[in-house]
Amino acid sequence: QVQLVESGGGLVQAGGSLRLSCAASGRTFSNYAVAWFRRAPGKEREFVAAISWSYGGTTIYADSVKGRFTISRDNAKNTVYLEMNSLKPEDTAVYYCAARRTTVVKTPSYDYWGQGTQVTVSS
Repeated sequence: QVQLVESGGGLVQAGGSLRLSCAASGRTFSNYAVAWFRRAPGKEREFVAAISWSYGGTTIYADSVKGRFTISRDNAKNTVYLEMNSLKPEDTAVYYCAARRTTVVKTPSYDYWGQGTQVTVSS
């Protein structure tokens, strides 16, 4: 079992930056691929970014955040980060991290999910 806790959300003006953290406890987090998803009010859950389990491994991004968001991980700290720059009002959503034992995918087929952290970008 893996428990995930997101933090770092908040209110920011358009063009600003935030860094989200996803802290894991339970089993060895380094063996898991981790992704960020988001859900905006009235919209479906949307893939944001994912990173494979190994250092220097695969990262994938949604087209809507490519070049603005960066996903990274520190296995020693059992934490995955999402650095978000040049934020736009349309990035407003609850952001969730998720983990799975196998390869990174853009579909929400992850085994473990956090409770989410709210990101609000004002115009």
